[in-house]
Amino acid sequence: MSAKSQGDPGEDHVSRVRAESPCSDMKRAAAKKLIERYFYQLTDGCGNPHCDNQHCASSGKVTNLTPNQAAAQAIQLFSQEARLCDGTQPSKVARTTIEPGQTSLAKSLPVKSVNPTSSDEGKQEPYLTEAKLLDIIEKCKAEDSYSLLIRTLGEVFSSGKALSLSFQKTEKSNSPLAALLERAPDTLLRPPADLNKEAVRSLQGEDKEEDSSDPSPTVPNNDDTSVDLPSVRRAFEALWSLPGEVFESALVNALVTLADDIELDLRVFRIVRWDSMDSLLNVFLIVFEIPMLGNSEYLELALHMLCKALSCLPIVAQAKLARVWAKHCKSRLPNLLQALQELITVKVIGGSFTRDYCVQDADTITAPTKVMKILYYASMLAGELDPPEMILGDEAESASSDKTTSRSAISGQIPQDALAIELGINALDARKPFIPFTDFYNEPLSDAIEMDKDFAYYKSEEPMKFSFMNYAFVLTPATKTLGLYYDNRIRMYSERRMSFLQTVVGQPTNPYLRLKVRRDHLIDDALVELEMVAMENPSDLKKQLVVEFEGEQGVDEGGVSKEFFQLVVEEIFNPDYGMFTTQEDTQMTWFNPTSFESDAQFTLIGIVLGLAIYNNVILDVRFPMVVYRKLLGRKGAFADLEDWSPTLYRTMKELMEYTGDDMPETFMQTFRVGYRDVFGSLSFHELKENGDELYVTQENKKEFADLYADFLLNKSVERQFNAFRRGFQMVTDESPLALLFRPEEIEQLVCGSKIFDFAELEAATEYEGGYTVDSEAVRNFWRVAHSLPPESQRRLLQFTTGSDRVPVGGLSRLKMVIARHGPDSDRLPIAHTCFNVLLLPDYSTIEKLQDRLLKAINYSKGFGML
Repeated sequence: MSAKSQGDPGEDHVSRVRAESPCSDMKRAAAKKLIERYFYQLTDGCGNPHCDNQHCASSGKVTNLTPNQAAAQAIQLFSQEARLCDGTQPSKVARTTIEPGQTSLAKSLPVKSVNPTSSDEGKQEPYLTEAKLLDIIEKCKAEDSYSLLIRTLGEVFSSGKALSLSFQKTEKSNSPLAALLERAPDTLLRPPADLNKEAVRSLQGEDKEEDSSDPSPTVPNNDDTSVDLPSVRRAFEALWSLPGEVFESALVNALVTLADDIELDLRVFRIVRWDSMDSLLNVFLIVFEIPMLGNSEYLELALHMLCKALSCLPIVAQAKLARVWAKHCKSRLPNLLQALQELITVKVIGGSFTRDYCVQDADTITAPTKVMKILYYASMLAGELDPPEMILGDEAESASSDKTTSRSAISGQIPQDALAIELGINALDARKPFIPFTDFYNEPLSDAIEMDKDFAYYKSEEPMKFSFMNYAFVLTPATKTLGLYYDNRIRMYSERRMSFLQTVVGQPTNPYLRLKVRRDHLIDDALVELEMVAMENPSDLKKQLVVEFEGEQGVDEGGVSKEFFQLVVEEIFNPDYGMFTTQEDTQMTWFNPTSFESDAQFTLIGIVLGLAIYNNVILDVRFPMVVYRKLLGRKGAFADLEDWSPTLYRTMKELMEYTGDDMPETFMQTFRVGYRDVFGSLSFHELKENGDELYVTQENKKEFADLYADFLLNKSVERQFNAFRRGFQMVTDESPLALLFRPEEIEQLVCGSKIFDFAELEAATEYEGGYTVDSEAVRNFWRVAHSLPPESQRRLLQFTTGSDRVPVGGLSRLKMVIARHGPDSDRLPIAHTCFNVLLLPDYSTIEKLQDRLLKAINYSKGFGML
């Protein structure tokens, strides 16, 4: 026996295995066992603090190795017949999958460094797995002492490094050592000179890339994670099977410490102390799986601190977190949203806010709002998204030409959100989000925000100013309407100042957009004047609108404009006018594909719609939702047919869901479709070349549905709609409309709320001139108002406010005033629609009040006519 083997029984053992094992299966099993022993000797050590083996972790001579590096080096040691410590027994460590981290299951937590050095780099981090946590829980139950559990949770959950190593996936496909051991036996057992060095070098090269200490590591554009999230959930379920008072205080304190450290790393050290951004994301993935984040101490302390830390992540990391949440954490998203909403609500209700310290200054509110944005996009990614080809042509070109300066459809100077750009999505792309958009509204927060100040923050060039207008998904439509109102008014005042300055320098201009029209030539007069403005100076469209009816006394303080828009809409959207049609089954307005009107006419109608929004006027129009989607830059799709024509949609669904092979014989449908024009004549259109000869089959039915929807909603009215949208953009191109509102919210903005509740109006009404809520005439008025049929109630609203539409947020947002107009008399009530004031005489009986009121609302029209 050689001196080498005499001095090293471990090496002698290796030699004997190679010499005495004639069977290849036995050789393979023995080789696997030895390679595993080398691997765990490198990662765990033999347990002897005085070990002098340079290839043993217990000697202190082995630098920290990743699993890949340890696997590669274990094969090298096996091939070199290197020394193997007796303390590293196969029976103790034999397994074919690698558990994450740099400690073994045999070690109990907390784990201290086994290297005799004071350097932090030599310390081994504790970590948790589902098995470890279950073992600790069982041990604590058996001993009736939870000190080990408390100490473990404290050490792991207070250390980002330890937590990032915890709950890692342990599948064979993710194990470098297991992958090597699964190779053919001759690969592992061939002589040292013939070992596959390329494979070893490849493993080492991969590890060098993973261990890069670049202070700004890149995050791969994927939705993968190394965290075993199902294992995390099972572990937390087991943990919360224990009484909460046993461990929750320790866990909360650990989470606060963890959040503080991470925030410090991100704000000060710029993640230099982290090996990779993926490791940091692992931490957030684990802690946001804690089921009790929305309860008690977690809500007040831990969740707020974790949100602050998470909000410091760079955009690219936030984007990856959104993708991981969308793919792997769908079931968790609603609970997480609820916890964030509760945190914001608690902080809003319990806060003491003033003009000097408002909700935008409270990081207990802004931090969870920032986290909610990540959740908002995760919900969209987890739902149904439209494909990129649904973007209208001009928008697609803008997005592809320069991603960083991408603009929304009608927002001109308004850039998209940076996170949306990184993810490559927009709220318009979400056909059906996993969580409804309305669930993100926070009403207490929306009511607490002073939108004038928030708008000032939004316009501020100072980057530290937080504005909820950049997080509009959390605001109710009524609150967002205020933000749009301030933007519109400031733009009007700006135009007025410019007119004043031009007048001073000798170039007088009108500070208002003035329209003088005749009632019997309303459309001709209005469209001619608007066309002249659009051609000569389109910027004048952004001035405040002032309307004058020829021969009438009314001075426009808002009420005259309301009536003007109402009359224009009644006439121009009438199917008899020929520019629009009415859908039979929905009674909604749609563009006439065979209209003889010029593009300029449709452009002017778009201007009218834009002016109504710009001047805060609600219109009585009934467009299908696809119109508002198209205004914001998205094409109509098959799903839009459900709202556009429910009957056609049901028919198409039957065709799409049919599974028989006899589809051509059953439906007899070709790629040639028929439609009727405004005169009732039947016309045909081929969706594809020679479409009349191509029948719809199982293979092409989806193509047929998409082409048919594209024809009906896009191509057949392309000329008319493009002109209409061009006029709309002339007024709204610089407005934050697209930033604040989604299509269904713009519908509310244009048409008003669908909730018609006179009880809300009564609760919000104020009284002047001697009237109070208890006055007999006031009580009689509301008895009459509540007893009226809905159509008469709308006339009353029209008479009093100038519009029969309900503002966004309901009638409670309409501040109506009832003022006493003298003692009992035969005079009719009078209304100042500009200010929503009803002048009501003090009628002596309810019968007289009802008679006078009904005559006023049914026969009054115009100004100075009563």
